[in-house]
Amino acid sequence: MNKPLIESNNLTKRYGKFVALNNVSIQLHRGEIYGLIGKNGAGKTTLMRTLVGLSIPTSGRMILFEQENEKSIQIERKKIGCMIENPSIIPYLTAQENLQLHQKLRGLKRSNCEAELNLVGLSIDKKKKAKDFSLGMKQRLGIAIALLGNPEVMILDEPINGLDPVGVAEIRDLLINLCQQKNITILISSHNLPELYQVATQYIFIDKGKIVRSMSLAELDKESNPYLLISCNQLNSLVEVLKTALRTDNFKIVADDKVELYDYLNDTEYVSKTLVENDIVVTSFSYQEETLENYFLSLVGGKNND
Repeated sequence: MNKPLIESNNLTKRYGKFVALNNVSIQLHRGEIYGLIGKNGAGKTTLMRTLVGLSIPTSGRMILFEQENEKSIQIERKKIGCMIENPSIIPYLTAQENLQLHQKLRGLKRSNCEAELNLVGLSIDKKKKAKDFSLGMKQRLGIAIALLGNPEVMILDEPINGLDPVGVAEIRDLLINLCQQKNITILISSHNLPELYQVATQYIFIDKGKIVRSMSLAELDKESNPYLLISCNQLNSLVEVLKTALRTDNFKIVADDKVELYDYLNDTEYVSKTLVENDIVVTSFSYQEETLENYFLSLVGGKNND
């Protein structure tokens, strides 16, 4: 794998006695979308703020674009675009005026920002003030601000928070296109785990300031352990048919009337036909797999937020 664009080693952030980040070590590689997953108070926003320089770590080190001395890191941070917590939008300005203001504040070369507006789908709303934007439009404007200066990395904190299904789908497609077409690395946090599953190619799980697991989408899918859930009131007969007619022992009895079958996942029609031919009356038959939410809960142990 190519060298990481951003790397942290044993990054720690304390607020008095409270440890917000506890020896956090991560790597972000080019062309990936990283889903940062954790409960409220787990350290997601603190980590993002620290990576972009909005918070100073208590200890540990960062390497940005292969640079690690503080002066060089400050220069390299210009390659990172971010939207932390809420978009920095002036309500009485248009989208274009907001972008041009941020260009000036960041010392970037002035332009009409047409490229950024086109990328996020705001080019047709040139005269509308930001105060009249929908929530989805404000989120897209926040992403456009993060795109100023052609960043190589974007760090986005809850960019789909509060959006309706249409807005969520629009942001999802935008992020995927930015990654695939512009090869931008994206770190995104979200509580919408089913949606994050459709976007991210890598996952970082954080709990109580510690990284508890980092894994790829392929690794997550492999560990999700899909199965066919078969329910019937003839458990002994069902087991016999699985062993003799389907010739498999790759199943588990999970209740008095339920079996998890780990074979034939791509041939459910054959399984169903075989059960019927052997007089098994099935009360339910479905494909199951562990969701991202369930996997996260198994890592951090519990459903309650901090």
